[in-house]
Amino acid sequence: MRNTGSSAAEVDAKTPRTERGRRTLRKLLDAAAVEFGEKGFHEASVSSITRRAGVALGSFYTYFDSKDALFRALVADMSEAVRTSARSALSEGMGALEIERAALAAFLRFAAEHKEIYRIIDEAEFVDPASYRAHYETIAARFAERLAAGSASGELREELGELEAWALMGINVFVGLRYVVWGEKGGPDAEAVAAGVNRLLAEGIARR
Repeated sequence: MRNTGSSAAEVDAKTPRTERGRRTLRKLLDAAAVEFGEKGFHEASVSSITRRAGVALGSFYTYFDSKDALFRALVADMSEAVRTSARSALSEGMGALEIERAALAAFLRFAAEHKEIYRIIDEAEFVDPASYRAHYETIAARFAERLAAGSASGELREELGELEAWALMGINVFVGLRYVVWGEKGGPDAEAVAAGVNRLLAEGIARR
């Protein structure tokens, strides 16, 4: 989950003051993603994470007070990575539905490379409920902003709001689970899945 700049993860980390420190923090977060993804929060250990990262055990506490703090930082880091992946897929001039298709395809590609995100976010519900809720509330807010922009441009119907934002987010989360995490070889790719969901948004499910 490479990100060379500062990130939301630094809220729960002791902010590095040097480029070397930022690289070490990045190594810890990347190693934690693998460790928590493979073992879960309770079975993961700080010593194993530092070994994966190639960082001295004592250096861990330069950046985090505890495994819990690292986990919170990782959830924030993943949320930021999801946001960045979606934003990077968008370009000026895209229509409202095209934006949703591109954002979903980008999320599916991201999830295919980081399948551990599902286990880690699910565990956050029990390990750190505030982080779990913040993750989804932040994503839903971005959906709501895009829907509002689409309504303002006249491309989408009026009065789309929080309910529709959460419904769309739920679609994206669960098609990712089905077609990326549980996907079979030879199944539809990210673009095909995103196009199918986009057709649902554009046409609905009622017989015309």
